[in-house]
Amino acid sequence: MTKHRSTAIALSLFLLVFLVGCCSLKTADALKQLKQPGVLMVGASGDYQPMSFLDPNTGKYTGFDAALAADLAAALNVRLAFVKTTWPTLMEDTLAHRFDLALCGITITEARKRQALMSHGYLVNGKTILCRAEDAGKYTSLEAINRPEVRVMENPGGLNEKFVRANLPKATLLIHPVNEEIPGLVAAGKADVMVTEIMEAMFYAGRDARLVAPMLDQPFTSGQMGILLPPQNHALLDYVNKFIRQEREKGRLDELQRIYLKGE
Repeated sequence: MTKHRSTAIALSLFLLVFLVGCCSLKTADALKQLKQPGVLMVGASGDYQPMSFLDPNTGKYTGFDAALAADLAAALNVRLAFVKTTWPTLMEDTLAHRFDLALCGITITEARKRQALMSHGYLVNGKTILCRAEDAGKYTSLEAINRPEVRVMENPGGLNEKFVRANLPKATLLIHPVNEEIPGLVAAGKADVMVTEIMEAMFYAGRDARLVAPMLDQPFTSGQMGILLPPQNHALLDYVNKFIRQEREKGRLDELQRIYLKGE
């Protein structure tokens, strides 16, 4: 073996050890920020199909974000534990460190980034509507919905309620505390419209023939979903962003969309 080749091999081994060491260091730094050693505590509302839903029959969380949380815990080689939160208390719970991060269909906003940390986006979303099938031709714009006779039902404290108050001030806003019950109430005629995210509208319209999402191709807003963390958890945020990139590169995010959003 030539001296040049020996030097090249030694350099390659050094770089490999260096890179592995850097990755291990980042993982170790992230693990140090967990509230409980060996446990990833994930805040979740559990009321948002198909992202994060707490099944009352099994007591287990299911959905796109529940699966993504399981992947993250596996990558960190720790146990996953969900912590119940609500949309009105989401930021308060995050700042109080009730969990390590929140992952339940959370839209990235400047307001949230001013108070806490948010990861890179992992799923495109936007505001749209869910209504009864017979009303599909009636509600085709904000102007058509923004009328006193149109009853818009939302859960309290989330961005959907804020959107309705800001953009549909003339509509009759009905507040219902249980988000997953609202599509059924719209289908039953207790309300006319639900403003929600594209994926939730797709989910319920695909499972209840009484419902449609007539404006999926014309969302009122566009944005991305991200993972919310307390402001001090920078090492964990760095790890989460790397994790999201890896999940995208290996096709896992596309796989989760096919399973939970498209029902394939």
